[in-house]
Amino acid sequence: MAARRRRRRFLKKRTRRQLQIWGAVAALVAVVWVAGHWSVVWPALVAVLAAAVVGGAGWVLWRAHHHAVGQDRAWRAQEEARARELSMAEVDALSWQEFEKYIAQLCRRDGCTKVVVSGKSGDLGADVVGYLADGRKLVVQCKKYAPHRSVSSQDMQKFVGTARLEHGADVALFVTTCRSFTRDALGLALRQDIVAMHRDLLGAWVKGASLETLIPLNGRGAGRRRRPSA
Repeated sequence: MAARRRRRRFLKKRTRRQLQIWGAVAALVAVVWVAGHWSVVWPALVAVLAAAVVGGAGWVLWRAHHHAVGQDRAWRAQEEARARELSMAEVDALSWQEFEKYIAQLCRRDGCTKVVVSGKSGDLGADVVGYLADGRKLVVQCKKYAPHRSVSSQDMQKFVGTARLEHGADVALFVTTCRSFTRDALGLALRQDIVAMHRDLLGAWVKGASLETLIPLNGRGAGRRRRPSA
């Protein structure tokens, strides 16, 4: 058994030595061949090295450009968010009555007609009513909440129950100054075709985004055009 192990070790050493010898011979042959054909080899070698350098430099420049573009996009997004917050600071200072009137002004700015503000309790969720430029009736529920709050499903349920049944809305818009809707409230809005406008979207509207770009054009009321009542 011991003799067999010694024989295996000997064979491994001999094989390793043979590989080293053949490797050295191959390297020597390659060196001799290159030296004998140097006039042919060096242009190709220079071309390969030049291509490697150009490719490496191009990759480095692409990575730097990609990184710079990413940083610029992130900076622009931060600046836009900060600008919205600066505008929303003025909105936050409004009372709930002033907020409803302000939303009505934004509707008029974007071409809505026959815009009316309820300005009272018991309005059954219709704080602002008007007509979009294409004739669809717009009913708006306004909630002046602190930024950290969320619109609850109960709030959304009340609006769902009145926006179309009581007020005949083609487009039902729930706009709030808080940052989010609860999951249940948002799910209900999606199922019932209610446009849920949270703080960020409101900030974009305040900054000049058109209402038509913030509400879906393929919703339940998209194909129904109504003439404003006299």
